[in-house]
Amino acid sequence: MDAIKNYLESMFARLPNTDEVLRAKSELLQMMEDKYNSLLEEGKKENEAVGIVISEFGNLDEIAETLGIKDVMGSSDTVDRRHVSREETSQYVIDCSRRSFFQGLGVLFIIMSTSLPIVLEEAGAAFFIIMIAIGIGLLIYSGSLLKKWDFLMKTPCSIDYQTAEELAREQKMNYSGKTLVFIIGVILCIVSVVPMIFTNARIFGFLISSGLSPVLMMLMIGIGVMLIVFSSGKDKAYSLLLSLNDKNTVSGSYNRRRPGEVRYENETLNTVMSLYWYTVRCIYLIWSFVTFEWYRTWIIWPLAILIHYIIKTGFGKERTVK
Repeated sequence: MDAIKNYLESMFARLPNTDEVLRAKSELLQMMEDKYNSLLEEGKKENEAVGIVISEFGNLDEIAETLGIKDVMGSSDTVDRRHVSREETSQYVIDCSRRSFFQGLGVLFIIMSTSLPIVLEEAGAAFFIIMIAIGIGLLIYSGSLLKKWDFLMKTPCSIDYQTAEELAREQKMNYSGKTLVFIIGVILCIVSVVPMIFTNARIFGFLISSGLSPVLMMLMIGIGVMLIVFSSGKDKAYSLLLSLNDKNTVSGSYNRRRPGEVRYENETLNTVMSLYWYTVRCIYLIWSFVTFEWYRTWIIWPLAILIHYIIKTGFGKERTVK
């Protein structure tokens, strides 16, 4: 039966995503299922039954008038799209995950470099430059990992129904892990001030010296930011792949939304909020590196979470994967 459903999806993939077409698709699926079950009751084997059903209902031009969609048959998506295979989608997700890891690692080196002059004194300047160079090198390397996938942005592409279903399931499974990693990263940024508090209050002074506490603070911030950057790598890949098909066609409906994802009815607000966390990260890093007041700049994260919650509950509507 899966073979029949996959074939049906390919038949309707380029037709307009309208109520009329979706109704016809549902009716045809029911007709194919009835015929398939009838053939099995007659003693036909599954493969044989599938072949008969496809041969009888597989030509949409012949049954379009019966389904009431003859008028829309000529308005299908005629753009020549590059098909992205299942193997390619899997590799793209892996490469996006690797890119986000090396991006986060590069940021970690850059953040850690600010603490070396405090500990190493005169030699700290040399190590500061080395750490900055390594961090920038990692950022450049991370950007090169997706060069071979530039065609996804520049060329009209498409994925088939089965691939889309598998990607949607993977994205749903990845959602919890992504959220957990993101939360851990935020928590590390927030509690990074604890070593400084302990030192200033002379708590555990025998364990945390005044020179070591800034290093621990920077390390916690660096790892926290690294986890925040890393958390979104796979999810971005899934979102891009599931949005490759023309959104105005039936195949555009493959772009399933993540559980708990919010969509804003106002398109301007929807665009702004899609860039919300990227903006928060940039503000946090710029403010921190300009002032070096890491013990204060962490306040951005709880404020950002609060503001995001208020906007989400006030203007957003949650849509989940069905």
